[in-house]
Amino acid sequence: MTRPRPEAQPETPAEAPALRLHHVGVAVASIKDALPVHRAVFGHELLAGPFEDPIQRVSVCFVGSGRPGDLLVELVEPAAERSPVGAVLARGIGAYHVCYEVDEVDAALAHARARGCVVVATPVPAVAFGGRRIAWFYTPTRQLVELLGST
Repeated sequence: MTRPRPEAQPETPAEAPALRLHHVGVAVASIKDALPVHRAVFGHELLAGPFEDPIQRVSVCFVGSGRPGDLLVELVEPAAERSPVGAVLARGIGAYHVCYEVDEVDAALAHARARGCVVVATPVPAVAFGGRRIAWFYTPTRQLVELLGST
């Protein structure tokens, strides 16, 4: 009598880092011109910024309702001729990234890389977040994701 073979168990994925949705990034040609539109159309107010970030080569500000729990919108303007957001605008794209706040940027980035994501920018301090580190990656489906370290 042969013994039945146990069914193969699916591999248990390593525990994913805690990701908390922080903001949606929207490319704009001019923050100054975009602010009145966001006020009129969405009822958004300027909550922080603008900040010039020489590492990212952008100027950013955060808008929203200011109500607890409401999503922030980051308006991102090119601050240099070769700004990465310039290419986004040239393709006619507005909303182009989501940002997740994580406890550990390096661990979250390693988790994403192990799952086929392509890292496009390793952790660096960000002016808009008081020097907290950010990193960027593309998912296998080409979604641009920003990670924001909690400290």
